[in-house]
Amino acid sequence: MSKKLTSLADLAKLQFENLAPDPDPIEQEDAPFEKQFLEAHFSNKGRAGKTVTVIKGFEGNDGDLKQLGKTLKKAVGVGGSIKNRKIIIQGNYRDQVMKILTDMGHNVKRIGG
Repeated sequence: MSKKLTSLADLAKLQFENLAPDPDPIEQEDAPFEKQFLEAHFSNKGRAGKTVTVIKGFEGNDGDLKQLGKTLKKAVGVGGSIKNRKIIIQGNYRDQVMKILTDMGHNVKRIGG
């Protein structure tokens, strides 16, 4: 660009040749479903006696882990978080979470009491 722009009218006259969108964009396909081998725990250690359901063993990227956590929290209607690659659901919902994960096609092992 050798011309100096002095007004918006000058800017409107510019033509951008190489900035047109690609006519055939490559669509990003969703990753194929991966069956997971997960562990369902419940714990109250270090949580002032409050019980939580903990899902361990998820392998995959952080985005998929967060999406799975969000799906589980919404399904049982409670809060939770993702910490150290573990999904933490508030309350003892282990049986319900195991059923949801099994229905999704994952193998879930019940760990502890």
